[in-house]
Amino acid sequence: MHKIIDPKTMKKFWPYLRRYRRQMLAAAFFGILAGGAGVLMTWQIGAAIDRLIGAGQVDFAGLGKLLAQFAALILVTVISQLLIQRLGNALAYRSTADLRDAAFTHLNHLPLRYYDEHSHGDILSRFTNDMDNIAIALAAVFSQVFSGMTTVVIAFVVMLVLSPLLTLVVLLATPVIFFVSYEVAKHSQQDFAAQQQITGALSGFVSEMVSNQKIVKTFHRESHNQAQFESVNQELYHKGQKAQFSSSLTNPASRFVDHLAYVAVGFVGALLILSGSSLVTVGMIASFTLYASQFTKPFIELSGITTQIQTALAGLKRSFELLDQAPEAPDAPDALVLGATKPVQGAVAFEDVAFSYKPETPLIHDFTFACAPGETVAIVGQTGAGKSTLVNLLMGFYPIDAGRITVDGTDIRQVTRSSLRQHFGMVLQEPWLFDASLRDNLTYGRPTATDDEIYAALKETYMYEYVERLPQKLDTLVGSQGLKLSEGQKQLLTIARTMIAKPAMLILDEATSSVDTLTEQKIQAAFLAMMQGRTSFVIAHRLATIQGADHILVMDHGAIVEQGTHEALLAQNGAYTQLYQAQFAGSR
Repeated sequence: MHKIIDPKTMKKFWPYLRRYRRQMLAAAFFGILAGGAGVLMTWQIGAAIDRLIGAGQVDFAGLGKLLAQFAALILVTVISQLLIQRLGNALAYRSTADLRDAAFTHLNHLPLRYYDEHSHGDILSRFTNDMDNIAIALAAVFSQVFSGMTTVVIAFVVMLVLSPLLTLVVLLATPVIFFVSYEVAKHSQQDFAAQQQITGALSGFVSEMVSNQKIVKTFHRESHNQAQFESVNQELYHKGQKAQFSSSLTNPASRFVDHLAYVAVGFVGALLILSGSSLVTVGMIASFTLYASQFTKPFIELSGITTQIQTALAGLKRSFELLDQAPEAPDAPDALVLGATKPVQGAVAFEDVAFSYKPETPLIHDFTFACAPGETVAIVGQTGAGKSTLVNLLMGFYPIDAGRITVDGTDIRQVTRSSLRQHFGMVLQEPWLFDASLRDNLTYGRPTATDDEIYAALKETYMYEYVERLPQKLDTLVGSQGLKLSEGQKQLLTIARTMIAKPAMLILDEATSSVDTLTEQKIQAAFLAMMQGRTSFVIAHRLATIQGADHILVMDHGAIVEQGTHEALLAQNGAYTQLYQAQFAGSR
């Protein structure tokens, strides 16, 4: 049987609520006040009716006293409900904020494989839609549960004291309300889970299309993307409509059963009075009808927010699916800090390395290579040859299946990942700048860098004059809300950022692909200056940029098929020569 509420999921969320025990106790206290006041008000209504004996027989003194007490109870109820509302909102949003914080912290510790295998839009949806739904539902539940449960207990006791028979009539209706709510929720929960999943997929699709709109327009894919969006959106509509419709039946069905209970109470009470029973009065029946309403009201109200609750439960499950993902394997207990005892020289070696993204599809096998400190290693080959994978292994982004990789003779698995990665500077094919000032972006890898060091890097990347012309210079904001930069300018700034970080080793993955030929020549000169004395790994498709490399590795299907200098490889007339001739045949 499908579970409406997964106990394991709720158990996982309990620690986030338990942090706010004081608020929960305070809300429970005011809930008791509000519930008790509500029950007393109902009793006073019945007592007031019994004081309206007939014409000329009204007990005005008693009514006046009851009216004053009634006003005081209303004041207590209003203040208590207000405080419960504030405390409930604080509980809901603080606990959800803690959950979001824990999820983001966990996200930073997940291996790169997780990001490669999951849609970024779906991940984003877990932090926005799912978390918001959790907070909204919790706020709605907390505002009702504290006073509602107190009201149920007190109303039940009072009803039992007034009339066990009428109490039995009310109790017979309660299981029916539970059964109706359970059956509807059971059948709609799967639809809510599917709705949240499709929402994540839709968010991922929209995010991808918005960020790549230039390519969409270039290839005239607007109509195709529109059709694809409408297909997913229509699926979301059907799932959402089905979930909303089924869950919306809960409240009216529960109210229908509840109203039948009112009729039954009135009918049985009337029979008792007509039979001459002295145990029941008209005022008592009036109070009892209200008590029956108070007894079932919390259940009715909870059924009224079934949609919110189920959406939140689906979001909560998706949130813990993220938190349950295995983090990146921890560093070895005796892991060393690379560079702690002596400066990193940059001698890198691969010894019989094997790796595969999937066990059934081997990619890199028996890979062996070594370079001395300060050497430049160029990696070339066709798409899918394993060039970028080699860099990912060197950075420790993926664990190798066999062999070992060493830096200065130390296995990288024996050093902390943070100390390993801080000695590498990376310039990727796609430049990335975040919404912040130029200074913040340029010092991302080394926050302590001075303005003189920043300007020195800008001069080497030919961005100094451009930045100097900006009204706010280094304090200029860039990104979606700031200065708009071309792809080439972004790449130049990311290169400057790497220069400022002053790493011991460099990884350049098609780092000049976004700049024009003239700028590329200038950047190559800047790279040569930056690479002096630093071990550098250069992934390149344009062979003209790596002719001066100390080692050129020609890769194919995860293995080195050729290696040597540019001249030596051309003399072999092999795979490298074919690549070289393919690029330069048209220029001869």
